[in-house]
Amino acid sequence: MSGRFVVVPAAYVFLLREGAAGTEVLLQLRRHTGYMDDHWAAAAAGHVERGETAFDAAAREAVEEIDVHDVDLAFVTAMQRTRHADPIDERIDFFFTARSWRGEPRIMEPAKCAELRWCPLVDLPDPVVPHELVVLRSLSGPPLPAYSTFGF
Repeated sequence: MSGRFVVVPAAYVFLLREGAAGTEVLLQLRRHTGYMDDHWAAAAAGHVERGETAFDAAAREAVEEIDVHDVDLAFVTAMQRTRHADPIDERIDFFFTARSWRGEPRIMEPAKCAELRWCPLVDLPDPVVPHELVVLRSLSGPPLPAYSTFGF
């Protein structure tokens, strides 16, 4: 291997619905993953597999992690992020929202997820995974451009 910069692609899905306090997002409380445990995060997210599009990965993760199908995905941003040579953060993250799907979201990986919760976008729990918080804030405020960065 030549020491070239390696980028790990991931796809994230924020399910949205209208609630009493306005738009709500479904978040999961991460547990026993080894990364950002005890932080709130997208209810469904994961790596893009070889030969898979980010769009297909987002739909697959929604089924695998929260048992929802036919997710009507809307692209939000592609975020390139780093923590200056920390390999875990040499990433390109593709963020999607969905306002319709089939099925009732439920925890499918209880070893990695302690809780699912609908949260008002204007009153998010603490702490939220930092780069995901940037995207969540853009859903109720100034939108992010199609390409965004974090950590540079």
